[in-house]
Amino acid sequence: MEYRQLGSSGLRVSALSFGTGTFGGKGPLFSAWGQSDATEARRLIDISLDAGINLFDTADVYSAGASEEILGQAIRGRRDAVLISTKTGLPMDDGPLDWGVSRARLVRAVEDALRRLGTDHIDLLQLHAFDASTPVEELMATLDMLIAAGKLRYAGVSNYPGWQLMKAQAVADRHGWPRLVAHQVYYSLIGRAYEADLMPLGRDQGVGALVWSPLGWGRLTGKIGRDRPVPAGSRLHETEQFAPPVETELLYRVVDALEAVAAETGKSVPQIAINWLLRRPTVSSVIIGARNEDQLRQNLGAVGWALTGEQIAALDAASDVLPAYPHTPYRQQAGFARLNPAMV
Repeated sequence: MEYRQLGSSGLRVSALSFGTGTFGGKGPLFSAWGQSDATEARRLIDISLDAGINLFDTADVYSAGASEEILGQAIRGRRDAVLISTKTGLPMDDGPLDWGVSRARLVRAVEDALRRLGTDHIDLLQLHAFDASTPVEELMATLDMLIAAGKLRYAGVSNYPGWQLMKAQAVADRHGWPRLVAHQVYYSLIGRAYEADLMPLGRDQGVGALVWSPLGWGRLTGKIGRDRPVPAGSRLHETEQFAPPVETELLYRVVDALEAVAAETGKSVPQIAINWLLRRPTVSSVIIGARNEDQLRQNLGAVGWALTGEQIAALDAASDVLPAYPHTPYRQQAGFARLNPAMV
């Protein structure tokens, strides 16, 4: 396993991390993702630790807290061997203090997460979404307080607009508070919007990307292709309403390219899709999930080898989509591109 710095922080994380959205299985979305109990979760974590994974990601909203509880049970007795990342901010219920990241809500959410996880500290807390109702100064001061109290080690965000992430960094710098070091983002061969603004921001500001859904919500498993519609038993039938949309032709073009590389390398389509992400700028770790041991071992096969330059170029070309304005002219016109060359 390769280990990388999380952004510009001193925290070293495994190139692959394990996402526990499959733990618990409560609610319409998470029951479709998976329903691992504590026994199965412990087995998956055993395999992950043996493979060198040290970062385990969860969230309070995953199965209404059950994911955190099961993760806490599964790592009992070996807390020092793992890094715990959890998220908060999305609604847990309809009460005024059941959503957002106000000081009152954030302090309570951290205490609740610590109780469910059965630990005295969280290694990385990420704000699950931007909360427009909370002033950024209040948010960053609260994170500083929680870090100073030893309840958090590092803080980051997830699914954040770039300008709000930059405001948070500026406020932290102004007051001498800890900066945000991670951004958990959707990024895949069929979802490359991260590259336009958030990737350059991450490089400039030392914010490492933790990639969620690297297989595009299950679309890049190798089971879907031009002549292969979504299988009858696929969880996509239940979760597609939550998934970022993708044009059918783009999906097929990417799958064609993945299958061509698979034929050359002997690797699976998911392994190639994940390996491609590991070569991208600012990516600190790719979060893999698994409903069972076979899926986990398959995803673990994404490390320990490298795509060739030609294979990367073929995947880049197949997945390339013209970005939205104002980035379009920097891709289309040489004069603009000279001022701001692409990172990838």
